[in-house]
Amino acid sequence: MPPPPALPSRRDWLRLGVLGALAPRAGAKPTAPGGAGFGRAKSVVVVFTSGGMSQLDTFDPKPNAPEEIRGAFRTIPTTNPELRVCEHLPRMAALAHRYAVLRSMTHDDLDHGSACYLALTGQFHQRKSSNPPPRPTDFPALGAVLKRIQPAKHFPHTAVHVNGPLLAPKEVSPGQYGGFLGRAYEPTELGNVTDTDRLVASLDLPSDVPAARLAARRDLLAKLDPGATADPLACKAFELVNAPKVQTALDLDREPEKLRDRYGRHRSGQACLMARRLVEAGVPWVTVFFNHGIRGQDDHPADTDEYGWDTHNDIFDSMRDHLLPRFDHSVSAFLEDMHVRGLLDSTLVVVMGEFGRAPLVAVEKNFAGSSPGRKHWGACYSVLLAGAGVVPGALYGKSDRIAAYPAHEPTVPGDLAATMFHARGLARDAHDTDPTDRPYRAVSGSPVTKLFS
Repeated sequence: MPPPPALPSRRDWLRLGVLGALAPRAGAKPTAPGGAGFGRAKSVVVVFTSGGMSQLDTFDPKPNAPEEIRGAFRTIPTTNPELRVCEHLPRMAALAHRYAVLRSMTHDDLDHGSACYLALTGQFHQRKSSNPPPRPTDFPALGAVLKRIQPAKHFPHTAVHVNGPLLAPKEVSPGQYGGFLGRAYEPTELGNVTDTDRLVASLDLPSDVPAARLAARRDLLAKLDPGATADPLACKAFELVNAPKVQTALDLDREPEKLRDRYGRHRSGQACLMARRLVEAGVPWVTVFFNHGIRGQDDHPADTDEYGWDTHNDIFDSMRDHLLPRFDHSVSAFLEDMHVRGLLDSTLVVVMGEFGRAPLVAVEKNFAGSSPGRKHWGACYSVLLAGAGVVPGALYGKSDRIAAYPAHEPTVPGDLAATMFHARGLARDAHDTDPTDRPYRAVSGSPVTKLFS
């Protein structure tokens, strides 16, 4: 497992902003509003559960199915009379009236790298069911598309990735970057935010560069290239290293100790807390990689931080002892905190992974362990949505009797991407041009407007 990425330095913050200033400026075509929930979300938060969270062992259980289908866990009632969930999700069960469950997600990509790419960009990779590296010709991450078409007005960054980069399985997954839009549009990557002191220190000006000297450097740049400092992106680059608002947003030490404990003093929990702070600061798009790798438990079986949802013959032990308790703890804290602060009304929260797990519990010969488990399964899986007008407690779509295929209202990743952009006020026909003036649609699907009130 490669070491966690270094936090961005002052030079990195400035470099990324200046690259943005040199890149072609966005020229999005205006689109007309339409449908329930359109433009309701000031921010979108994606909590990405990479590795393939089992729909059968979380939010779409089949308690009346044969044992080889229903698995090892029992189910419990929730505050939504029509929904039962896994017994190891008691906190999420108590909040079931605050989120909707989309139970009919479906696609046919069966390997992590290309499926993560599909989830994070809304577009199929050219090498379906593979683990390709990131390439400059990739489709951009959804946050990068938003930065191109609808950049933030009140914060230096439009999109931020927390607790990344995502590893699938041990190499960096495609779909997280600017792709053909260029590096200037890449979401800002915060990495592991548990060391908040180091994160905030990365934005402090060095003692030999006071504010006056930074201003002088900016004046020099203006003389060398008058247009550079006039561009809004260049202005944001300088704001990054001299903006109290940015430092404040990244400083988790400003949170009460009890609240930090409630989220969980680990990578996943503190990443969710950081997402809430970024929403408060005005960041339009936040992606939290709930687990930074799809499967790190092989190399670090005692470290829950390393566990991903790519569970095979170890599925029930890993979910019971590591994955489900942490997910239940941190995601419930995030939803509760967002609700109490009144942020859910204007924030769309989407909890999703790249696919689900197979209905049949069976030993996989190519994986370690002898206990029956579940293999990759993209044909049917579940996603949670909350906030920004999503009907709380709604159950959208339906799986068949063993959660193998959608029985009603199938939804593909392009539709989910369109739904998120719809909430941000981008219609399904929103489009732009890349730096070579090639036109492209921002999303490939249609928004699921039935999710919204």
